[in-house]
Amino acid sequence: MELNWLEDFLALAECGNFSRAAEGRNLTQPAFSRRIRALEDWTGTPLFDRSTQPVGLTEAGRRFRPFADETLRRLLQGREEARLAGGAAATALRFAATHALSLTFFPTWLSRLEGQARLGAIHLLSDSMQACEQVMMQGQAQFLLCHAHAAAPSRLEAGGFRSAAVGSDRLVPVSAPDEAGAPRYALAGGGAALPHLAYSPESGMGRIVTAARGGFPAPLALDTVFTSHLAAVLRALARDGRGAAWLPDSLIGEDMAQGRLVRAGGAGWEIPVEVRLYRPRARQSPAAEAFWALAAEQAPQDGRDRE
Repeated sequence: MELNWLEDFLALAECGNFSRAAEGRNLTQPAFSRRIRALEDWTGTPLFDRSTQPVGLTEAGRRFRPFADETLRRLLQGREEARLAGGAAATALRFAATHALSLTFFPTWLSRLEGQARLGAIHLLSDSMQACEQVMMQGQAQFLLCHAHAAAPSRLEAGGFRSAAVGSDRLVPVSAPDEAGAPRYALAGGGAALPHLAYSPESGMGRIVTAARGGFPAPLALDTVFTSHLAAVLRALARDGRGAAWLPDSLIGEDMAQGRLVRAGGAGWEIPVEVRLYRPRARQSPAAEAFWALAAEQAPQDGRDRE
């Protein structure tokens, strides 16, 4: 059995699509399928139900998944411990962050922390929430910075990680204005479906919007006309008048001030979110532990360290 097979298994279990999982693993689909078959041969039973779309786990696959998660996490943790013992980790800090926060929150937050202590070299990987979670599960980053909401918990909440809220944001429903300055697409319960610029499933903000819809002031019919995991793409399309989108307040401040975007509904349609920093529970390098202590100390009192 190869370690790569476990990573392949978890990638397919997460997205439910062979071609997308293969692309995410930088493999051709035939090569990816062969590796999944090899793992199933090793376990002696099918792990995936290929008769459904998206592809689902069999009962054997559901039982195997937590063992695969834990085995992969512990192996990668062991690698990190070996690196620490050998001095290979040095002082570099490795971050994963979602695209929107990489552009908005991360630079100013890091600058503020650098004003408190000297930091080593910084390596930042910017990607979708799903990809960033996978990076953390594989031990390729020490920290993950992402938007968070209690109704849409991260995969990292299941165990092996801890987190602290280091900031706050809001997902604001916005639209291009009409000639009178009112929203071209206004939110109101009932009536015709509203053209919706939606986040794709791998987006953390997409999970949040879907989970938080139950708290809106009224039922809302949405007609998804465009999908992307990038908030910046949805912002551009919203400015062009293609539909309404829930966008981070931290991303659209200038657009709102200049009148390129306007609120599509009142405060009841907004979704308050945290900016949360995740880390493994396992001991990290001295530089990473020092950074965590600094970041947690600077965090708001009500957001500190979720064990």
